[in-house]
Amino acid sequence: MKIGKVIARVDADAKVTGEALYPGDFNFDNQLYMKTLFSEKPHAIIKKVDISVAEKIPGVILILTAKDVPNNGYGLGVPDQPVLCGPGSDKPFANVVRCVSDQIALVIAENEDIATTAIKAIKVDYEDLPVITSPEEALRDDAIQIQPDHKDNVLLHLKIRNGDVEQAFQNSDVIIEGTYHTPVQEHAYLQPEAGVSYVDEEGRITVVVAGQWIHEDQEQIAHSLNLPLEKIRIIYPAIGGAFGGREDMSVQIILALATLRLSEMGIDRPVKTIWSRQESIIGHHKRHAYTIHAKWGATKDGKILAAEVKLEADAGAYAYTSTKVQGNATLMCTGPYEIPNVKVDSYSIFTNNVPGGAFRGFGGPQGAFAAEMQINKLAEKLNIDPVEIRIRNLMKEGSKLSVRSSLPPVVSLPEVVERCALKAGWKKNQKGNWSHPGLKSQISKSKIKGLGFACGYKNIGFSFGANEGAWATIELIGKAEIEKVILHHAGAEVGQGSHTIFCQMAAEAVGVPQEMVSLVASDTSSSDNSGSVSASRMTFMAGNSIIGAARLALEKWRNEERPAIGRYRYNAPKTTPFDKETGECYPNIAYGYVAEAIEAEVDVETGEIHLSKVYCADDVGKAINPQLVMGQIEGSIVQAAGYGLMENFIQEKGYVKTSQLSTYLIPTVLDIPDQIDTIIIENPDPNGPWGARGVGEMPYIPLVPAISSAIHSATGVWMEHFPMTSENVLRKLGKIDMD
Repeated sequence: MKIGKVIARVDADAKVTGEALYPGDFNFDNQLYMKTLFSEKPHAIIKKVDISVAEKIPGVILILTAKDVPNNGYGLGVPDQPVLCGPGSDKPFANVVRCVSDQIALVIAENEDIATTAIKAIKVDYEDLPVITSPEEALRDDAIQIQPDHKDNVLLHLKIRNGDVEQAFQNSDVIIEGTYHTPVQEHAYLQPEAGVSYVDEEGRITVVVAGQWIHEDQEQIAHSLNLPLEKIRIIYPAIGGAFGGREDMSVQIILALATLRLSEMGIDRPVKTIWSRQESIIGHHKRHAYTIHAKWGATKDGKILAAEVKLEADAGAYAYTSTKVQGNATLMCTGPYEIPNVKVDSYSIFTNNVPGGAFRGFGGPQGAFAAEMQINKLAEKLNIDPVEIRIRNLMKEGSKLSVRSSLPPVVSLPEVVERCALKAGWKKNQKGNWSHPGLKSQISKSKIKGLGFACGYKNIGFSFGANEGAWATIELIGKAEIEKVILHHAGAEVGQGSHTIFCQMAAEAVGVPQEMVSLVASDTSSSDNSGSVSASRMTFMAGNSIIGAARLALEKWRNEERPAIGRYRYNAPKTTPFDKETGECYPNIAYGYVAEAIEAEVDVETGEIHLSKVYCADDVGKAINPQLVMGQIEGSIVQAAGYGLMENFIQEKGYVKTSQLSTYLIPTVLDIPDQIDTIIIENPDPNGPWGARGVGEMPYIPLVPAISSAIHSATGVWMEHFPMTSENVLRKLGKIDMD
């Protein structure tokens, strides 16, 4: 049995020895270097781009502007962003920059120094436009319209209408209202955007780059260059992290554009680019900032009767994946609870900030923060233990979501919550109710320890009607016996260990030792579409596609075909989109469930928060490789702790003020929790490969509200916005002014 065992990562040796090449490590003879000119304005009309001085600099080979882009628009959901902004484009209104992430010109030169000098020599004539920096400003009647294809600055409005909310509030014994603010977050992956492009031996424009979905990269490049798909090849080498930040385009299209135009000039030289950390932080999307107002009503015995929620997301200047993130936040803002009466209105709103997009959790952390804060406040108001009130309201097998459809089996939330609670010291009293002997303890004159609790759930796979599935091809080599197995799969390895479990699953499906499996991965020339490494989906989708391919290959092997090749697409069960008026839908095929308890030490003199212990219970269905599962859980917790406690992304008037890792602080080894107690629960999903669900995002979902709950246990104050920096904690404690 290869499934469920710890094996070494297939890429471990190459990565620790430095043999593995990341996009920025690739160098070719006679290569050129490209630099990008970003917008100096958050909102302006570009009147002129003057390259006359720059193009005369010795060593400059080519300068590209908007007029050089064959089809000047791209976007994962809607192609609303110009590849290059400026006059002369085929795209209407491409002469307007809408945020500082917009790109204006490309310089291709003999080396990086020359390209940098030339970029600085380009002169751009701007005509400033009003800058909108918040959803509140964007919704004003006199606000300038940021996107010309929309009637106003609302990208999307989603609704949920279920039951009679007003009557339920009248029947409630207690009503809790709160307004919550969740911040922007930068992905801060170790490897900044980089890549190299060239024309391969078959005449294809080939881009070696880091991303999360090779076939989507291929499609977007082909779209912008007006080329057939087969003329574009994407290769992913080693990738230094992603977390959703590589779902949208960065250097992919502009590298391919440079190679296209050089080729037309008869210049057959590779082109390389590496963004600086500042360019990376400015140039790619971020986690959405949300403002969420929630009103919940409950009976005196803690049964939640109604929830009314309004969410406003800062989409930034372009659509990216805002509407998909919004869908998750809309679903999850009422938590993993049975609430018979629900009214939700959510909005994604254009501003001139850096665009919001995919980030681990994908709207779930924002929705969960509001939901878990609300239920913790209800628990305090009703003098009910925070675990006990959850047990009374948790969704279970057969429960219906706010969108009127039942959860797919198996729903293990009660078990997950109870397992986490028991580990953290909760017990059932003689009446059968959950309680904890001490949520607060004094540990020194200025330090108080508090215990907090939160739980949540996260979808596995694409949602709301998206076409979901994955391809795999397995080739069996040998004569009388199978001697070698070759797996072709497009799924990206962004650090999470996907390529290792691909090999484990292929070995299990074929019935051979894992050492016999070799993987050909992440190349559009050799692999069919796998979908993206996102939405905690890849183990689920890849595993099912590998099982299908193995079954077909083994059938051909038994029929004495040599080599025996099985090519298979797993088609996931169908989901449905939100009904426009009621929100009714079947949103997802599977979920993972999580509960977390946190011991946090609060220094009431300095405001410092230290996480001494995190208890995390996750139902992963089946842990294909338990060590990799633990790595995902621990990494997710550390990243969520940074989101909650210290990462403060600052934009002022559309400009990024925290564009370096010296100003945007992320957790170091000294900032992580002292101890993480991981509880892996395995209730097999009926559709998952060997019962596997997913794990990449689940531990992230409830961590920040659990921290806030712990701070409240220690101090009695609710942290309703974050990051919970020392300064913000002291403000809440009344130690410094609130201004």
